[in-house]
Amino acid sequence: MTAVLNQPAPVQASRVMGLGAHRPDVIVDNEQICRWIDSSDEWIRQRTGIVTRHRARPEVSVVDMAEDSAREAIEQAGLTGADVDAVIVATVTHPYQTPSAAAELAHRLGTEAAVAYDISAACAGYCYGIGQADALVRAGTARHVLVVGVEKLSDFIDDHERSMSFLLGDGAGAAVVGPSEEAGISPSLMGSNGEKWGTVSMDGSLLPLRDALAEARRTQDASRLLDAEERLWPTLRQDGPTVFRWAVWEMAKVAQQTLDAAGISAEDLVAFVPHQANIRIIDEMVKQLSLPEHVAVGRDIADAGNTSAASIPLAMHRLVQEDPELSGGLALQIGFGAGLVYGAQVVRLP
Repeated sequence: MTAVLNQPAPVQASRVMGLGAHRPDVIVDNEQICRWIDSSDEWIRQRTGIVTRHRARPEVSVVDMAEDSAREAIEQAGLTGADVDAVIVATVTHPYQTPSAAAELAHRLGTEAAVAYDISAACAGYCYGIGQADALVRAGTARHVLVVGVEKLSDFIDDHERSMSFLLGDGAGAAVVGPSEEAGISPSLMGSNGEKWGTVSMDGSLLPLRDALAEARRTQDASRLLDAEERLWPTLRQDGPTVFRWAVWEMAKVAQQTLDAAGISAEDLVAFVPHQANIRIIDEMVKQLSLPEHVAVGRDIADAGNTSAASIPLAMHRLVQEDPELSGGLALQIGFGAGLVYGAQVVRLP
């Protein structure tokens, strides 16, 4: 007789139960940025829509910011840390290859033996996390899943680099996903275009850094040691025109496919929350989707800059705070970035 394996009882649907945010208290305006690069406040505003961006203090870590946003989301969901049984952290700026930021965060929150892992999907990381949280809850693997998008991009930028350093900010946004009687999260569309893998990347890597530092230590040359650290510490770069064209022309198609998969139209939305990459990309996507005037559009980029995995939850948190009447309505969210990767779904706002 063949043995039958036990399986957890599946759940019909999931929803976002609570949101949280952390915005660092150091604000960097365009005038400060222009001290480092040959640009102007007017040029930055016109080309990107950014006026200010938040930067974390040196002593504030990725996990510190994640914890702050997570505690708000958990409280808003009416739960405690002990109720969370899975923690997913989307980030590309945790300074350790291992262990994960999620494991430390789970411990700080007082979770009990929670599933904990990080996602490296850049600006699509939060949407990847929501898709996975939805699947974990519906499969019965977890009941309450914490998803955090968090970045300390200021640790990985060269202030004098012109392709993207002026775009980037720090911050964290969180959501708790749990069971629901009716669907609060649509099917997720997720994918990648590896042909454009190198269009957004970090220069430098640990292997040449390790070799260079080892050589400097062998010769006990302090100046060479410092030079190796300065030259080889990874910093972000991008091929801006290629990324812009891909985001404008391809991501609007993914957004429409997401609406189709959810079985709704743009008329059914109360909000559209795209990755906060560039105001021109956001505006073009709004145009291509023919969004009605009643749909609120997340434009957090003006104050926060591009915060990669944190940008969607930060923008959504702000929308709901500023317009509580949006609560309970449907929001289309889409993230896209380095990889090139993308992820999208429709969620019911908590």
